[in-house]
Order: sequence, then structure tokens, then C-alpha cells
Amino acid sequence: MATQIFVNLPVKALEPSVTFFTQLGYSFNPEYTDENATCMVISDTIYVMLLVEPFFQTFTKKSVADAKQTAEVIVSLSLESRAAVDDIIQKALGAGATTPMPAQDMGFMYQHGFQDPDGHLWEFFYMQPNA
Repeated sequence: MATQIFVNLPVKALEPSVTFFTQLGYSFNPEYTDENATCMVISDTIYVMLLVEPFFQTFTKKSVADAKQTAEVIVSLSLESRAAVDDIIQKALGAGATTPMPAQDMGFMYQHGFQDPDGHLWEFFYMQPNA
């Protein structure tokens, strides 16, 4: 069995988060969805659990970071082309995201990111295969 990753992110409200990420083209696994959480499917091995803050708090004794004020993590995902990077950024901006940094072109790698409505940082990149 391949290793899977489940990134757990706290959100203020589930429905607006689901609406936002649906506009980016992501789907959700209904088997892992209730009023407290949902499982966003990135790929066959990558999932993001969006957990309402009170439920997220049950998994840790630490306080939940305010992602609009503090960077707690940058979720970085590869895409198949520069155009795909630009496309998802445009979808995110259209759905209410902001871009905290301009796109970066390093020749062998192109990257750009956004801050989702809850403040979480997402970065998408394309790296040339022979690089």
C-alpha cells in the first residue's frame, strides 16, 4: 500500500471552505464528511481534512493558529504545467483567495500561491522533468 498523507487544517466554517475548494475543482469524500469535517481529495494518496476549529481543537492541547495572522504551514503541490499553475491561481482568485507573493520563475521551476479564505497558504509549482 502506498503511503498516504492527510493534511488536517482548521477552518472557521465548513460550508464556505467546501464551496471555495469546489470552485478550484476538488472533490470531497462523503464517507469522511459530517458537520465537523470533510475530506478533500487532492489525489489517490493526498487528502486534506478540513476540520471546524472546535473539532480540530480536540486533536491538540495547543491553541489553534489564526492563519490570517500567522503562517503555520504552506501546502505545496506539483502540477503538470505552468499553465495549470496559472489556471488554479486564477480559479482561487475568482473564488475569493488572495496572492501574498507574486509568481516566481526560476527557469527550471515555476511557482505561484494563494491564501485561502481561512488564511491557509497554498503553493503550486511546475518543475521541468529534466531539471
